[in-house]
Amino acid sequence: MRILLDEHLPFDLAGEFGEHQVSTVRAEGWHGLRNGDLLAVAASAGFGVLVTNDKSLEHQQNLASVRLGIVVLDAPSNRISDLLPRVRGALEAIETIEPGEIRHVNVSE
Repeated sequence: MRILLDEHLPFDLAGEFGEHQVSTVRAEGWHGLRNGDLLAVAASAGFGVLVTNDKSLEHQQNLASVRLGIVVLDAPSNRISDLLPRVRGALEAIETIEPGEIRHVNVSE
């Protein structure tokens, strides 16, 4: 699965997604794009999932027309120490997520 990390997530998080092919918004040259444009460009580029910590994304976009899944890491900040406990749950969500679907991931148990 091709995974795109949103621009406010630390680059170090990319190595935590195992066998998946992971890139970042900044590495793709898409930083500064508005969410709707970013979702469209990412889907067109073949990404299957956007991983973000933007909890308002689902309220700003019509996700029914989005051609990729969105995993929201519900963390108190974008510090790697706050995000790492959510990676296992994110990986589980990625395995079954469908295009246009959003999954929120809190601390893995």
